[in-house]
Amino acid sequence: MDYVTVKWLHVLSSTILFGTGVGSAFYLYFASRVRDPQAVAFVARYVVIADTIFTATTAIFQPLSGWYLAKLAGFPLTQRWLALSIALYVLAGACWLPVVWIQIRMRDLAVAAAAGSTPLPPRYFALLRTWTLLGMPAFASFVAIFWLMIAKPA
Repeated sequence: MDYVTVKWLHVLSSTILFGTGVGSAFYLYFASRVRDPQAVAFVARYVVIADTIFTATTAIFQPLSGWYLAKLAGFPLTQRWLALSIALYVLAGACWLPVVWIQIRMRDLAVAAAAGSTPLPPRYFALLRTWTLLGMPAFASFVAIFWLMIAKPA
């Protein structure tokens, strides 16, 4: 596959990965602030689905296409901006993996609360805090990766 096609797929994939992450986080965070179990259960279901369909697939595709782009362009993976991008991607992934489990647990707690017509339990909000805290370095990492990919600083 030629460089331009791979680069286009890589950029498209990164846009889907970042956009799904930001959109999912936005909707789940603000639905949770309303504290309505029905609303939270509805949103959380779709956040988990979106993470499964879009985030997981693009999270796998990104390092593969990035490696292939570096190979095609002749960039060694040890080049400073590229090595830093890889390290930030690993950091973001290390934050994201527990977030997947947390989102599933949050969804299950919200669905149970909605089904039982009870308020969201305190455990839900403890998970929400952890989910939010893990999302911050992941978000910052992706913003930095976008900059590094564009600027390619020496």
